[in-house]
Amino acid sequence: MRSILMMMLFAQAASAVKHSLEFDLMLSSGFPNVPEYVAMEILDGVIIAYYDSDIKTGLTRLEWVRKLMENNSQHWEMHLQNCIHYQQVFKVETQSFQQSSNQTGGGHVIQQIAGCEWDDETGEVEGFKQYAYNGEGFLTFDMQTETWITSHPQAEKTKQEWDKDKINNGHWKNLLTTDCIAWLKMYLNYGMTFLYRKDPPSVSLLQKTPSSPFCCHATGFHPNNAVMSWRKDGEELHEGMEDGEILPNNDGSFQMSGELNISSVAPEDWRRYDCVFQLSGVKDDIVITVDKTVVRTNHGKGGTKEKPSDLSIAIIVVVFIIVFISTAVGFRLYKKRKVTEMTPELSQRLNPETSGTNTSSTQ
Repeated sequence: MRSILMMMLFAQAASAVKHSLEFDLMLSSGFPNVPEYVAMEILDGVIIAYYDSDIKTGLTRLEWVRKLMENNSQHWEMHLQNCIHYQQVFKVETQSFQQSSNQTGGGHVIQQIAGCEWDDETGEVEGFKQYAYNGEGFLTFDMQTETWITSHPQAEKTKQEWDKDKINNGHWKNLLTTDCIAWLKMYLNYGMTFLYRKDPPSVSLLQKTPSSPFCCHATGFHPNNAVMSWRKDGEELHEGMEDGEILPNNDGSFQMSGELNISSVAPEDWRRYDCVFQLSGVKDDIVITVDKTVVRTNHGKGGTKEKPSDLSIAIIVVVFIIVFISTAVGFRLYKKRKVTEMTPELSQRLNPETSGTNTSSTQ
């Protein structure tokens, strides 16, 4: 069964998919050591730029984004100034959220997700904008009718007020279905070498205690079309294992884990088990045999850990708060998307005047 799923996954990776550009904002109060205002720009699931009200500047860990910032400084300065200005706008326009709710104390978090999607095969575009309050869906913008859809009973009053603002609603529709698409194509064009690279992972076998399940952990791979499985005597296993979700790293790569419980198996039989990692577009699989000489445990000597950067710490803190609240009440912040393969046809659509030639033009 897993083999069939793997073929379907890799077949999907070779076909056209929707690309996305998101602007995820968070306004919070009552959380110590968390910035009041946070903004992240996310391209195809990868955080490419970060800003918060404490650092008061835009940051990135991606080299191609740094070059784009240098070569198209006016674009990034415009984004930065708009981001700074929007903090007050965001605060004012969402005051009614707290007033409409029955919550008066404790921490409060308001989230906004706005962005666009582009289908690189059909050319279809779509904009989206939605709000959440304390992790619960609150309002969603309908691009077709240019009106707001409530996701919470307390949002009805705000919906009625916002529906009347035809000028602002028309502005957002145009911004998210026109300007956002232009930015998305520019980023894809400029960062195609990074976005469509194929990086193999570093794969390790981990075990917390002698009785814990074995964890096969792969990190640093790209793209995010990957499958992890376990084998016994060369045959794929379907029981006693737990698949993990593919998660983004802050450098644009991805990680995933899978667990296998063989606590009842004698150590001399461990070598009958393998962890297999398969990456789309890469011919050779990575196979790690379960062996006590390669299993890393909490009791072993750890290597020197790299001190995390300020940006890493900021993103970790903010994402922790967002994920915690989102998971607790069911509001999902991020949309999962697979990264498609770069093809001459896609390059042609991004660069119609260069007949598919790879260029660093910032348009």
